[in-house]
Amino acid sequence: MTDFVKPTVEYFELYPLLVVFGIAVLGVVVEAFVPRASRYLVQVLLSLGGLGAALLGVVLVAREVGTHADGAARGVLAMTGTLAIDGPTLFIWGLVIVLAIAGTLLFAERHLDGGVSAFAGQAALPPGAEAERRQLIGNREHTEIYPLMMFAVFGMMIFPAANDLLTLFVGLEVLSLPLYLLSGLARRRRLLSQEAALKYFMLGAFSSGFFLYGIALVYGYAGSMQYAQINEAVRNDAGSSALLLIGIGLMAVGLLFKVGAVPFHNWTPDVYQGAPTPVTAFMSAGTKVAAFAALLRLFYVAFGADRSSWTPMLWIIAVLSMFLGAVLAITQTDIKRLLAYSSVAHTGFILVGVLGMQSASDLAVGEITSLQAVLFYLATYGFTVLGAFAVVGLVRDASGEATHLSRWAGLGKESPLVAGIFAFFLLAMAGIPLTSGFIGKLAVFSAALSAGAWPLVVLAVLASMVAAFLYIRVIKVMYFDEPVGDGPTVTYPSVLTATAIALGAAATLVLGVVPGPLLDLAALAGEFIR
Repeated sequence: MTDFVKPTVEYFELYPLLVVFGIAVLGVVVEAFVPRASRYLVQVLLSLGGLGAALLGVVLVAREVGTHADGAARGVLAMTGTLAIDGPTLFIWGLVIVLAIAGTLLFAERHLDGGVSAFAGQAALPPGAEAERRQLIGNREHTEIYPLMMFAVFGMMIFPAANDLLTLFVGLEVLSLPLYLLSGLARRRRLLSQEAALKYFMLGAFSSGFFLYGIALVYGYAGSMQYAQINEAVRNDAGSSALLLIGIGLMAVGLLFKVGAVPFHNWTPDVYQGAPTPVTAFMSAGTKVAAFAALLRLFYVAFGADRSSWTPMLWIIAVLSMFLGAVLAITQTDIKRLLAYSSVAHTGFILVGVLGMQSASDLAVGEITSLQAVLFYLATYGFTVLGAFAVVGLVRDASGEATHLSRWAGLGKESPLVAGIFAFFLLAMAGIPLTSGFIGKLAVFSAALSAGAWPLVVLAVLASMVAAFLYIRVIKVMYFDEPVGDGPTVTYPSVLTATAIALGAAATLVLGVVPGPLLDLAALAGEFIR
């Protein structure tokens, strides 16, 4: 009979995680006890204050954990080894929290649609119904969105820190379930929003099933859920290789679904189009950041000794994602679906960096590691895509957001500022110099070249050329096409959305002109501890 060992909780290292969870729980309490008229202000201030405190905690923990002088990995295995608090974890935590702060500002926007929220007061009511009108007059809106968002952020922080398979699955579900709900709460186009939420939920449930079955097979192979012990079993070839390969494949389905890689991308355009645009903006940035970080840790730490088995699979998926995402984006007439397929293509570009996996000791002085390149790309893409979707919410007509591409014709004349900012985000996604997107692609391509994956880099450059066409096409519509009917109408936002857009634009510009500090920060993150 095994004696029970009391677990130890590293409260200081887990402080950012515990703050976000506490704010989420406190948000639920606010919904129960704070008068309805005051909930909006309380929830917004609570969310922003909690995220700010968590970000401060990340800085304090990073100063305590740090890295060795030679750049070697350093960190803490918390909660009896189930969570790894190391440099990459803290980098991703800080990035997710900053993106969540910008997302909260978008969630809180009320100015764009006549002083009301983008979220339905009650999702079951049809738009324009008398009951909904009474709810709007009575200021009854969905302030539950803020604790739901905090729970999603909590899952996004567990996901990259997970150091065993069960914790990874918990992080996946805590991240996903709030987003399923948030995707179906659009005040306008409600049926489209609810259809998107149902598709997201159903496909997400299937992918989670595959993921869980893969966990069972890997456990059957290694006899442990811990990454380090799985890696040791793989290194020693401790079991059936077929069991391991099938397990890796099934787990990859769950993670590749979350990052939106081909062929697990079909949910992306439908959900991005149907979800409320603030949710789309936050989800497109935060989910990809957290899921890629989890994928990196799983394949680096747990399965790193068996690279030859899973590398060909990721090569194929990377190439398919880059080209299929770019080609399908060109055919889209809805701007949100276009950006969704664009995100699929960017998933392929990030996978190029993942496939350039090498440790710092294998590289010459001055060369960047694959992990450093991917972390930098995730940061640049997160700010760019969040800002782009925030701009999408500004172009409107009588039915709400005007997302059909034809409604954007003549936007450069109607609103040069909005068109210019959106064009800047598109150029960054295309990888044009002096934008963060150029430095991000250069980083991941360089890392892949250093690892000898030059055929993949050649294909990635060709895919970038194809993708550039779709971004230039949108810019051409905004500046050179004649407007349809009365032309596009731009509703200028309050300081909340304006701040989120400014944050995205500033990060896209600064990281394109002066990328050194963030690259150095990614380098200081070191490598994953084992």
